[in-house]
Amino acid sequence: MSIPALSPSQRERDLQALEYDTFDVLVVGGGVTGAGAALDAATRGLRTAIIEAQDWASGTSSRSSRLVHGGLRYLYNLDFALVAEALRERGRLLTTLAPHLVKAQPFLWPLKTPVIERSYSAVGVGLYDALAVIGAGGKATVPIQKHLSKKAARKRFPDVREDALIGAIEFYDARVDDARLVINLVRSAVRYGAAAASRMALTGFIQDASGRVTGAKVRDLESGREIDVKAKAVINATGVWTETTQGLATTRAGLKVLASKGIHIVVPRERIKASSGMFLRTEKSVLFIIPWQHYWVIGTTDTAWHEQLIHPVPTSADIDYVLEHANAVLAANLTRDDIIGTYAGLRPLLQPVGADEAKSAKVSREHTTLEAAPGLVVITGGKLTTYRVMGADAVDVALGKPRAQELPSITADIPLLGADGYRAVVRRSDAIGARYGWDAARMESLLDRYGSEIDALLALVDQDPGLGGPLDSCDWYLRAEVAFACRYEGALHLEDLLIQRVRLNSTTPDRGASAVDEVAAIAAPLLGWDAARTEAEKANYRARAAAEMAAQQQSTDAAASAARMAAPDFVSSGL
Repeated sequence: MSIPALSPSQRERDLQALEYDTFDVLVVGGGVTGAGAALDAATRGLRTAIIEAQDWASGTSSRSSRLVHGGLRYLYNLDFALVAEALRERGRLLTTLAPHLVKAQPFLWPLKTPVIERSYSAVGVGLYDALAVIGAGGKATVPIQKHLSKKAARKRFPDVREDALIGAIEFYDARVDDARLVINLVRSAVRYGAAAASRMALTGFIQDASGRVTGAKVRDLESGREIDVKAKAVINATGVWTETTQGLATTRAGLKVLASKGIHIVVPRERIKASSGMFLRTEKSVLFIIPWQHYWVIGTTDTAWHEQLIHPVPTSADIDYVLEHANAVLAANLTRDDIIGTYAGLRPLLQPVGADEAKSAKVSREHTTLEAAPGLVVITGGKLTTYRVMGADAVDVALGKPRAQELPSITADIPLLGADGYRAVVRRSDAIGARYGWDAARMESLLDRYGSEIDALLALVDQDPGLGGPLDSCDWYLRAEVAFACRYEGALHLEDLLIQRVRLNSTTPDRGASAVDEVAAIAAPLLGWDAARTEAEKANYRARAAAEMAAQQQSTDAAASAARMAAPDFVSSGL
């Protein structure tokens, strides 16, 4: 079955294109913003390329709260336009763009006082629902709020503390596997003709005598090969690395970015008895308690981070903070022994610097896009939910107003891979499960990850029936999912598989170390590894996992960062 593939052979073909072709748009940065920009440019018919210094989604975009949401808390800052935009995008993702990846999720907002708090909270959530319906053209894409008594709230969330609420408001947002969304966006861009290559480091910009950026100097980190990529416009979507990357060009303006760390903990699904998630406001941020099929994700924090940017890690103090605030409402009384995973990500907090920003920028509270130099567009900030709007804004600025009006964005109506035919394949779920011996829960998880692309996964099992069984080390995933990641999802290394695709790094107590032998045995023949390379990949991942576990025992960011960096990367990105 022919489907868009990110693979070693595709990467080599696209490296040739990067060396010899001239692109209308080159996107630097393979997180959700860059991937969204690449898809936007490719679907406008522009010759597009996207490069990433690490693996796809390896930065902030794989370390989020894994939510697609409007930002209920922003309503209390009167940021109505911001919330309306995000809710409109949430509706598109749920119904058209990625209904297989993005799922409606109920949350409880616990109330502590019977009248005043319920009244103002109801107004806020009611406005939230109204903005969502308006943004979806008058249709409700998720159920509207419900007011719950204490008894009804505890029925939905039996593990809430008796004294933590007198009632609750139930409202809906949505959850998503953030890394899988990004990889799907890159693959969708490839479907529409984009060239794509990960492990490609930006080393400089090419500028003509007038200062116009006409391309970029990049290094293939897998081979050391240096390439000059020619492009009519370059979009810099590098998140917390924005200052570093824009500093490689002579610019007239730029963005100053500060890194803020947010951490999450993961606990087993059975440890908290509830059918709904929970939303809490804290003194520093908000806390979400989010159910997934096999576990709960709980977070987040909001603290300044002044260490290296490539591998942010939680500290012991961060973990204690999340546990303390979760236990303020949970009768489950979570302890460190309950934690099966942790992860940390960095938010880029920004402000424009330099001259003439107003002339060339599209600025909102959530993201900023500006022309730092002729031919160089810089975009950062924002949130995962509004990636499509951000990508369209960046391409608009790159094209300039007249051409952007002639060639407008069409991504609002372009389904991602796996969305076409998704509802039809759901109706085949029972038949597929019966044929391959998979129960309803397995089928639900597979369809939530692959949508209508499940037929390509089934083809791999038909070719090798042994791939139809679960991993011995973690039966949440099939062996075929490792093969699919190697053939179609751009995995080049063992860490790519265990962190961004078969996501054991952040959801199992040993960070996936017990799966190393099994996963490497599947990947090695597909990625062309010999015995020495396979052993090196395994040793490197085990060292990484050990360093991550050591880091979370440290009390300060500096000590945690040092512990993490004791394990070198298999391929250094130089970031």
